[in-house]
Amino acid sequence: MPVDYKDGERSNLETRSFHRIIGTTFFSFYNGLIMFSGIIEEFATVVGIRHDRDNIDLTLRCSFTSELGIDQSVSHNGVCLTVVAIDGDCYTVTAMRETLDRSNLGLLREGDKVNVERSMQINGRLDGHIVQGHVDMTARCTRIDDADGSKYFTFEYPFDAEMARRGYFTVDKGSVTVNGVSLTVCRPTDNTFQVAIIPYTLEHTNFCDLRVGSVVNIEFDILGKYIARLQHFNEQRETGKGQASAEILN
Repeated sequence: MPVDYKDGERSNLETRSFHRIIGTTFFSFYNGLIMFSGIIEEFATVVGIRHDRDNIDLTLRCSFTSELGIDQSVSHNGVCLTVVAIDGDCYTVTAMRETLDRSNLGLLREGDKVNVERSMQINGRLDGHIVQGHVDMTARCTRIDDADGSKYFTFEYPFDAEMARRGYFTVDKGSVTVNGVSLTVCRPTDNTFQVAIIPYTLEHTNFCDLRVGSVVNIEFDILGKYIARLQHFNEQRETGKGQASAEILN
């Protein structure tokens, strides 16, 4: 049974069911799901854009194209897309309407830089944090401050109470993915957060092109979403609502 957090006891979230669900989550990530770390390999350059009904085919040039294969997954500004064609040092991916509605890919133009990362290998190090490549929404850069060599970027996104209740928010010192880059959150509010960008990251990602008003892709921490969902199930069980949630937690 869950217990209150007092006198050194575990919190209500730290139940046997909680550990089982979180453990299963980690296993799922490593045993069948595509996963990224948020450590950008380089930025690719958009060399072609073709509209096909509601879809957009993006053709990009990067240094590791020769290592790619058809059907391989690559993160583009944090969006997981599948390679559908390869031609020399260029490859093509397709973004559908759902992806375009949730991300900044529809704003891309020829010549733009796109942060790219191939999916993690099973024996690789997780240098950033668990990134799915499923962008949640876009945010807009509202401020850029110098920090004696580094820079602080402030981003604002639409606040939605229901989304926040489901884990779509940032926490101080937590993780967030911005244009595919794994970053640590500073000074979060209900709908804004800051990230600190060191010179290396500024030089090797498309943060070098961001200006006040730029639109970026953000993916909130997946573990935060699972915890928020689990808390919702706990609340339902305590109020006697939701038989399915009670069965999950028992």
